Amino acid sequence: MTSDAAKALHAANRRGALAISAGMAAFVANDTLVKYVSETLPASQLILLRGIMASTLLLVIAHAIGATRRLADLLDGRVMARAGLDALGTVTYLVSLFHIPLANATAINMATPLVVTVLAVLAYREQVNTARWLAIAVGCAGVLLVVQPGGTDWSAYALLCLAGTLFQATRDFATRLIDRTIPSVLITLSTAITVTLLAGVWSVFQQWAPVQPVQLGLLAAASVFLSAGYFLITVAMRAGEMSLIAPFRYSGLVFALLLGHAVWGQVPNAWAWAGIALLLGAGMWLMRAPRAR
Repeated sequence: MTSDAAKALHAANRRGALAISAGMAAFVANDTLVKYVSETLPASQLILLRGIMASTLLLVIAHAIGATRRLADLLDGRVMARAGLDALGTVTYLVSLFHIPLANATAINMATPLVVTVLAVLAYREQVNTARWLAIAVGCAGVLLVVQPGGTDWSAYALLCLAGTLFQATRDFATRLIDRTIPSVLITLSTAITVTLLAGVWSVFQQWAPVQPVQLGLLAAASVFLSAGYFLITVAMRAGEMSLIAPFRYSGLVFALLLGHAVWGQVPNAWAWAGIALLLGAGMWLMRAPRAR
């Protein structure tokens, strides 16, 4: 690899790592808001309302930057497939989130990087050296220390959360298959619309509850964070090496622990703090680990 190519790859990896870290912060903020609202509103109703707001916001942004001239790209097969995977991952993850602690759901979701790395190796033949595999393994060990399988919070909803994680990992992989000329904001919009439609069908089978202004305000804020998260994850998965960028999802666990404590008073135990240390250490090492030839 030439010096210029190596510099370009490093810049792309750094851009992807920053984007995915910011995206995870946005997603956790969204998760916190919808989990809080779920205590007073049915799941399908709040996902539908949030989806309508997010779709409207993204449509306005897409129009503002001129991307609506390519709305036909929403019907691209790969864009639709990615949106479908994301919708399934979103719904399964949120349903589990409403029944288990925020930090636990986020930690289970942190298994995504390992799945993405394996897919990247199998499909793209990305070269993952021993240092990176070791860092990813350490990160996964950190996840287990936080989740602590066998504890009182481990349930069928944890398994549902894992299923959502697999959908999301496949979604991240599918992002790389989409034509790079298609604007990222349209890919983001397709996901928001699909999630909204799925929630709309689901809401037909659930009883609706009266919506208060405060709840609408919280869902509006959640839709902003959700839209930002969707966009940033799309940007991250279209830049650099997936096997390096994906593990920076671990940063979301730190945000989840902080917000879980601030909103619900959840305090990690000693094992969880050890897991956090491993996750942070693995993330920092991945940025410095040399790339395999």
